[in-house]
Amino acid sequence: MNDSIAPSPAAAQAEADTRRWLERAVIGLNLCPFAKAVSVKGQVHYAVCDAADDAELMVQLMDEAKALAALTPAERDTTLLIAPNALPDFLDFNDFTARAERLLARRGYEGVFQLASFHPAFQFAGSDADDITNATNRTPYPTLHLLREDSVSIAVDAFPDADAIYERNIRTLEALGPKGWAALDVGPGSANNPP
Repeated sequence: MNDSIAPSPAAAQAEADTRRWLERAVIGLNLCPFAKAVSVKGQVHYAVCDAADDAELMVQLMDEAKALAALTPAERDTTLLIAPNALPDFLDFNDFTARAERLLARRGYEGVFQLASFHPAFQFAGSDADDITNATNRTPYPTLHLLREDSVSIAVDAFPDADAIYERNIRTLEALGPKGWAALDVGPGSANNPP
């Protein structure tokens, strides 16, 4: 999102919902032990793509990658690109993410950035759609996460047994259960949490 232009009310809501998800679910449940530090330091950039067209989303993703590469990690360590109007189907979103990874590599960002993806209907291969463990990767809206490879390496080196994060997250969500997840109120457009 261009910082000099006021976001539309829908874009402002999408950003507020995503911030709430990051604070309550990702940081609050410690699903990613690396997220709190960059969030507290203000190094997470939130961008919203209002377009429903995945071609426009791809253009904005490449623009966000270029902007991230132009800044130091202290200025901006990571970017969340939120797409509230695009790719509602999870399989289409997965296909888009694969295309985006290939284009990032062609643009010279292989080894520079990782692309993580989150979706409201995220489903691990082999899991049931209603399996609570899918919530580890569920966001209010389709979201693409640009991470710096160097920052990921530093975080993993500093965290003992980083491979255990996935298993810990599964246990956390199973203990929380669907009602506990719902109580976090991390879905889109909550009337109780206006932007």
